[in-house]
Amino acid sequence: MGAATTRFGDITPRTAVFSAAGFLKRGQPRLLTERFGQPKPIPKKHSKVIKFRRYEALATVEAPLAEGVPPTGQKLTATDYTATLEQFGDFTEITDVIMDTHEDNVLQEGIKTVSEQAAQTIELVRLATLKAGTNVYYAGTGTTRATVDAAPARKDFRKIVRGLNRYNANTIESIVKASPKIDTEPVNPSFFGICHTDLKPDLRGVTSFIEVKNYADSDKSIAGEFGSIEDVRLCCSTMVKPWLAQTTDSSVTYLSNGSEVTTAGASDVYPILVFAQDAYGIVPLQGKNAVKLMVINPDMPSKGDELGQKGFVSWKMYQACVILNQNWMARLEALVVAEPT
Repeated sequence: MGAATTRFGDITPRTAVFSAAGFLKRGQPRLLTERFGQPKPIPKKHSKVIKFRRYEALATVEAPLAEGVPPTGQKLTATDYTATLEQFGDFTEITDVIMDTHEDNVLQEGIKTVSEQAAQTIELVRLATLKAGTNVYYAGTGTTRATVDAAPARKDFRKIVRGLNRYNANTIESIVKASPKIDTEPVNPSFFGICHTDLKPDLRGVTSFIEVKNYADSDKSIAGEFGSIEDVRLCCSTMVKPWLAQTTDSSVTYLSNGSEVTTAGASDVYPILVFAQDAYGIVPLQGKNAVKLMVINPDMPSKGDELGQKGFVSWKMYQACVILNQNWMARLEALVVAEPT
């Protein structure tokens, strides 16, 4: 674009700030992983390596104090986790014809398009990290992904919660708020699980499942939340994709190869990710340095576009996701019944 390229093109700084806020407003509600991660904003002019730190618990004191003798005391210890920032970005093109003839606000339409794309991109990148966690449970009698042979059941969630409690995992009491500013909001203490929308019929059939509309305070539910199973509140998104045709099962009982057609074939395995507080860290899609939104409107001639027929709305950002404690999150792998009752 040469000299014609500036950060916000030919829109004013005030419009640019408004547009960036709109980008975040549209994109953030689609980010389930944004809600539960420990946020670590990018400092200005920072390196590509970002550090998360967890202070370890002190050993309990089991012996009584001796009269007049102070205790030895204990030193604080911390564990550092690092992640390398990676850059992502893309753009959508706007032509002068669209600007001249489209009845809608083309700039806002472009922002809507790229914000949804950015949110989906970041969600998939984070989920790739989180789905690779090592604390795994298998539905039914399975002991590996290939031998998973059942839809999720209440016993699976009870095992997961028991395991989280065993490692003193804390329930989530606040989540990252969906807003342009870095902020949190309180929630009723619980563990949170995220899964694909295909799992909703099976999870609704689990003993002790409660629909979100039947919560004591349903107004406190979050975007994507559809119910709970005892200590785990559940949210769904099509971004939490299954592993296709991964089992040795070849019946028509479960979904296979992402199809609703009930033909014999290896079943798809769906992850259900359950998180405790501070299970993983993220660079949030918030704050001054989180995302760069760039706009060039048509009618700005440049080399290769001498008539100024093209413009664009583009975005780029740095992101990172890292698991901070494998024992404070769990992955249940389960099948999905092809013909829900």
